[in-house]
Amino acid sequence: MYMLKSSNKAQNYLMKKQSLLCLSIAFAFQASAQTNPVITSWLRNTTNILGRHYVSGNSTAIQDAVPANVQAVQYSATSVYISTTGIPAYVTGPFLDGNPSLASNQNAIFKIPLNPTQNTGNPTPTTGGNIGIFINGVALFDYRDGVSWNNVQQKLCGGPIQPPCMGDGLWNRDAVVAERVGFDCAKGHPAMGNYHHHQNPSAFKLDLNVISTVCNLYDADGLYVIDSTKHAPLIGFASDGFPIYGAYAYKNLDGTGGIVRMKSSYRLKTMTTRTNGPAVNSTYPLGLFKEDYEYIAPTTGQTDYLDEHNGRFCKTSEYPNGIYCYFATVDANWNSAYPYVVGPTFYGNKIATKVTTITESTTTYNPSTASIASNLTAADIAVFPNPSSDLIAVQLNDLTKTEVVLSLYNIQGKLMDVKTIYPGTTIAYFDTKTYYAGIYILKITQADKTCLLYTSDAADE
Repeated sequence: MYMLKSSNKAQNYLMKKQSLLCLSIAFAFQASAQTNPVITSWLRNTTNILGRHYVSGNSTAIQDAVPANVQAVQYSATSVYISTTGIPAYVTGPFLDGNPSLASNQNAIFKIPLNPTQNTGNPTPTTGGNIGIFINGVALFDYRDGVSWNNVQQKLCGGPIQPPCMGDGLWNRDAVVAERVGFDCAKGHPAMGNYHHHQNPSAFKLDLNVISTVCNLYDADGLYVIDSTKHAPLIGFASDGFPIYGAYAYKNLDGTGGIVRMKSSYRLKTMTTRTNGPAVNSTYPLGLFKEDYEYIAPTTGQTDYLDEHNGRFCKTSEYPNGIYCYFATVDANWNSAYPYVVGPTFYGNKIATKVTTITESTTTYNPSTASIASNLTAADIAVFPNPSSDLIAVQLNDLTKTEVVLSLYNIQGKLMDVKTIYPGTTIAYFDTKTYYAGIYILKITQADKTCLLYTSDAADE
């Protein structure tokens, strides 16, 4: 890929024409005997990617000693076991609400059913703590933060609220609304070291309406980038074993109808009072509590509206024959929309759990790099700013499952720097403050593809 690089002499250079060339390179593939997405979709850490974190006020990430993403995938005839630290490859923190915890190694093993089944009885409610797992091994929590209203004491109690008291559990606080200031750029935070997301794991800064400024100083990074032009990637699995996708999908259940935003069918109630709860006011606005919402069933033809579990049947590249899917719902501005991912009840039979050991015979899934398809296209790459003076940012508008290597050359062909966008991250930066003004070439390579964005002509004004 190409970049026109400039410092204080940028005005002397004019980009007249640019084009994008993506070259497919011959690559040997090793076929996998196992094609079940709950086995094959995880972001395996095969190159010792380490976690990183920010400290408040410092935009330089601190390297941790804990491996990121998923460390091992093992499967039996009925289950898959995911060994993970719970640490993402994107930088975590800072947590600006005073949270004393940092994302720490969970050394967890999640047991997930290979073949999920629908619960035909009473739906199982989601609970506090883990209700699923993202493909990078990070935990998914539901809407709640453990805080609820205590009507006798006329205050919120439980969770991180001090002094300690117990809420009634009738009006349960929504973590996505109440704890926004404590989420990092990727919309996550730790609970006693257990880093997790309650919502769509994409960067605040990339939303159409930015409601958190935490990315102003820190990288706009997350698991993936929302793209309204194509079906969202598979980003995780719920505790019933059914897959979780991002915000956009085919309008129709059969995989036709164009790409549309999947919409929550929950709406805020029209009310000014809460029975045995706080009044609706600026301190306790509508939407602060889960019980402020009601489910409105979609009508015939509203196939882009989800059911009471926040999902629907869908056909995807991973499931061409179709399966029930959850979606990480957002509104028209890409801000997270209740119930966010899964909930308030599961569609299927909740089976997934944490285990300390694997007690049955399993097979280890070890795909080669070659068996993981490259997903890099020209439309998935954004390079900015152009011209540039201090830095060049490369943002992938998708989810990458393999390392993307960025090589920056000057016009004479000298290699200036190399950066890597790791699986489960979206962005990398080149510090160019010490570079001479001129034209620079950025080579972007992923698995079986190399893309070069280049200029055919650049001249002095």
